[in-house]
Amino acid sequence: MYINFVNETTEDVEKYKKLIKGIFKQFKNKKEIFSIIFVSAEEIRKINREYRNIDRVTDVISFALNDNDEGAMFNDGEIGDIFICLDRAREQAQDYGHSIEREVGFLAVHGYLHLSGYDHMTPEEEKVMFSKQEQILEKAGLKRGE
Repeated sequence: MYINFVNETTEDVEKYKKLIKGIFKQFKNKKEIFSIIFVSAEEIRKINREYRNIDRVTDVISFALNDNDEGAMFNDGEIGDIFICLDRAREQAQDYGHSIEREVGFLAVHGYLHLSGYDHMTPEEEKVMFSKQEQILEKAGLKRGE
């Protein structure tokens, strides 16, 4: 597995890169490539408005390459892009009473699962996806409330 990191913020994201690499070590045998792009609240709002017609800040947005017919053309293992808003992650960490590291890890895993075909549009899908998220995060040592 290879993760391409892009930082479009003014923040130092080295600790988040290290954290995310650590989480995804449990998938070392997978031949997948994806990008994680750290963005500002303004930028993720723009992306959300442009691609989802929702004019507000969100925490994470994933774009899977296999979401349309064009994605079938990619056979180098690339699965897509995950945009994470650090401003929103910080707010949510405070709201949920856990660390920013736990929240950024959660958002990275959530985005990755979307790239892998998981969704949470129905209660059944949500149960499967959220259970998988918690398994991955717990295995990485990131439990709720920490």
